[in-house]
Amino acid sequence: MSDSSRDTAEGAGWGSARLGEYKRLMPPKVEKISWLNPKTLWAARNGVVASWFGDPTGRTRSRWVAQRAAAGAPADKVIRREDPERFSFMVIGDTGEGDDPQYAVVPGFLRISQDTRFAVVASDVIYPVGSADDYGTKFYRPYQDYPAPIYAIPGNHDWYEDLGAFMRVFCDDAPPLAAEPAPRPLTRAWLRSLLWHRPRADDGQPLDSVRELRADPAQQAVQPGPYWAMDTGPLRIIGIDTGLLGTIDAEQGAWLREVSKGPRPKILVTGSPLYVDGEHHPCPIEGGGTVDDIVRDAEHHFVAAIGGDIHNYQRYPVEVDGRTIQYVVSGGGGAFMHATHTIPQVSIANVTEKDFRCYPLRGDSLAFYSRLYGRRLRLRHFFTLTEAEATAVIAERLGIPPTRLPGEAARVTFRTRLVASLLGAGGRPDRTSRFRLPVRKIYTQLFSPSSATYSPPFFKCFLRLDVTPEAVRLRCFAATGNLAQELDPPVEDEVTIQLA
Repeated sequence: MSDSSRDTAEGAGWGSARLGEYKRLMPPKVEKISWLNPKTLWAARNGVVASWFGDPTGRTRSRWVAQRAAAGAPADKVIRREDPERFSFMVIGDTGEGDDPQYAVVPGFLRISQDTRFAVVASDVIYPVGSADDYGTKFYRPYQDYPAPIYAIPGNHDWYEDLGAFMRVFCDDAPPLAAEPAPRPLTRAWLRSLLWHRPRADDGQPLDSVRELRADPAQQAVQPGPYWAMDTGPLRIIGIDTGLLGTIDAEQGAWLREVSKGPRPKILVTGSPLYVDGEHHPCPIEGGGTVDDIVRDAEHHFVAAIGGDIHNYQRYPVEVDGRTIQYVVSGGGGAFMHATHTIPQVSIANVTEKDFRCYPLRGDSLAFYSRLYGRRLRLRHFFTLTEAEATAVIAERLGIPPTRLPGEAARVTFRTRLVASLLGAGGRPDRTSRFRLPVRKIYTQLFSPSSATYSPPFFKCFLRLDVTPEAVRLRCFAATGNLAQELDPPVEDEVTIQLA
């Protein structure tokens, strides 16, 4: 087994001179997404518009679900597969930017996914707005050689064109929804309709041709809708659609409560993680209650909740009434990397730093972003930290031993502390000042999402879950874009989840 980032700097992908072979999979011309581009931000405006003038996704989702039911989809929205009691499947989240970081994941994903029965995309299949025109280069082409079905739950970006393309691809080529009556003038709904982004009239014309890339009958997956349950082997997997703003409507909430009943062990897959960045986000349900209330109910037998949306890996083993539920963030499948160095010392729901896991390691995240902004600001000499310097300053700020011992002596200096502060590095709760907290929030909300173009190591990841009647073995594998990790993807985290 190859070294991981917890073992060596080389295992993290630093210092490699050999780029992986993923570029041969890519189209000749790649359009890179920049989240600092006003054109991109304007196209992806529906989340902001919904927060200002009301979120229509619950009503739109209900119409999609009703249309699928009329077309013959099962009323309980359960996919019943014929898998053995021992099987494996993949989870990959936030995939579809269509550039180097997405394609760099593919060789390792195909290698590790051999003999798996299916895969699940957990949030944001296509960036920036879920357009049908983008499915060729951002879904069908990269995963054309994965021989099994791929299921998906939508993320907020898939909703930026009212989920039309997602429904066409994953839900039996669902036809467009009929237009709703025009809202009354000078109402919030009327203002929203004026600003709402909609697909072009000719959007998705290439879909028929690109579908040939995954045309084998064994690759086909038909979902009953944007949210679903799947009975497979001894396990029930439940995928929920958290829409534009990370909530679910009352109709979906009632369905979730119903399909969560019973003794069968369950794993939730959600577009919005319930624990992330050292915080609890229970996901409200319209009309009352939260998704996490349902997950924590002992009668529902949930053993894990896996969420996308945040583009890295995190794991929180939370004790609930004498049992452990694994709360996992797995959104590192291809989009820009959300920083982990901004996560403060973890102390939540009795989960401490000793129990918490993340990838990339905070020191690698800080070193990566110091190089990125050193180049952008043309201050490389000042900003750039070695991985050893970054590891040392993170250990000092969080008051923890270095996760990976640096390969060279690293002294924490005024410069390294200043760079760490400017880049929003987290700290200890007892030392968080009123200055540091705003800096971290500004960094994570504004600067981090602009990092669309960079070079390896990419710090991407994906999951493989091996299921038996007794347990689920969950492993997080790394994809750096370098050849060594492409040929032998390292395991960055592993946990065995008991089902009994």
